Amino acid sequence: MRIVLDTNVFVSGVFFRGPPGEIIDAWHAEHIQLVVSLEILDEYQRVGAELAVKYPAVDLAPVLQYLAVNAEICDPPPLDEQVCEDADDDKFLACAIAVGAECVVTGDKLLLKVAEYRGVEVLRPRDFVDRHLAK
Repeated sequence: MRIVLDTNVFVSGVFFRGPPGEIIDAWHAEHIQLVVSLEILDEYQRVGAELAVKYPAVDLAPVLQYLAVNAEICDPPPLDEQVCEDADDDKFLACAIAVGAECVVTGDKLLLKVAEYRGVEVLRPRDFVDRHLAK
């Protein structure tokens, strides 16, 4: 299963664990495939660097290096129209659509309002874990 993680889920999984951490673990175990664009990677790095100042014990660099080698990286065209209330969130849907990913996993309330767009489901981390990772 191919998925796109919103920045808040990726960074939460690395820094704080919980359901986002379970998703990161499932990716490491190759149960799911993460898909990112260069724009998403940049945002992961930027937000991760901001959090690293507050949480210096967490080193995001190895995870970002692993991501660069083991995630599917795409260069999606922009969406034809703004879909999310926050236009900056459209990049996650554009990435998912470009590669036929099944869902975007997010904790962002504005992105969650979309629920589904062009065959891409938008799920909270707990819902994704319960539906797709629970054994």
